[in-house]
Amino acid sequence: MPLLQVRDLVKVYPGGVRAVDGISFSVEEGEIFGFLGPNGAGKTTTIRILVTLLEPTSGYAAVDGIDVTEGPEDVRTRIGYAAQFIGVDNDLTGYENLVMQGRLHGLDRAEAERRSKELLDVLQLVDAADRRAGTFSGGMRRRLDLGQALVHDPRVLFLDEPTTGLDPQTRRALWEYLRVLNDRGVTILLTTQYLEEADALASRMAIIDQGVIAVEGTPARLKRDLGGEAITVTLPDDSGNSDIDTAAAVLGRFSDEGEADRFDHSIRVFTADASSRLADVVRALDSASVKVASLELSEPTLDDVFLRHTGSRMRVEEAKPPSRLMRRRR
Repeated sequence: MPLLQVRDLVKVYPGGVRAVDGISFSVEEGEIFGFLGPNGAGKTTTIRILVTLLEPTSGYAAVDGIDVTEGPEDVRTRIGYAAQFIGVDNDLTGYENLVMQGRLHGLDRAEAERRSKELLDVLQLVDAADRRAGTFSGGMRRRLDLGQALVHDPRVLFLDEPTTGLDPQTRRALWEYLRVLNDRGVTILLTTQYLEEADALASRMAIIDQGVIAVEGTPARLKRDLGGEAITVTLPDDSGNSDIDTAAAVLGRFSDEGEADRFDHSIRVFTADASSRLADVVRALDSASVKVASLELSEPTLDDVFLRHTGSRMRVEEAKPPSRLMRRRR
């Protein structure tokens, strides 16, 4: 039985906003499952249902065989959750934050203290253990927040855009730690705005758009399914719709699928023998009097997968920290 199961899940907010529209997926024990989508696609709503912070409108969601609506307390003992906004108490030290979370999760004081010291070491926060969390850098606060989600040794870890706003060095260090956790048997469901993050970490992934899962599979298979290499032609900024239509029609003749993808002033096709056909593409565009700003040949990426299935490219938006009042309410 999968460790996470979602079937026909629906969430409708007041006013008729259908944030999640009948999605189904499963996550096996030991997987890192990537959950991608543009802002407002339904990622966070799905996670909040799975961690028992929201009730679904309809459908079924279970963690370790436990229905999230029928056994929320049992679900919470099995999961860790790090939300988009960091939920540490600025007035407590790093050590005190972890001990408090351990106690809230039902650990006795000795075990909470043992786990807190262990996590401070693993997360490289020992030197800051006795400092107030309000003095921590953004990367240190994110690591402490992750420690709070792990202090009770959960079977499943839910991470909602855990590296948004971190510098590249801290982001990659966190990736390495997540791999270590996964090697120890922790199952991870990860939402992210960074496609390279999903490519580096996820054994499987799903792309959700407008509340519906558009595609699911391993990153390698999703890229392979696009077919061959990508030829991308970008037209000058002053090109009109007729120029773009003409370029798309020309490139469509070289596509294995018979059509081209469009994005702003760029047109792209996938073909199994792109390298050998590049000269023919250039001649065909020239014959059609299409002005070209740039032409690129590349291997398919997750960005290409995302564009194919959502019609847009992933845009990363830095998360703004919540107000002090918001943090205290968490």
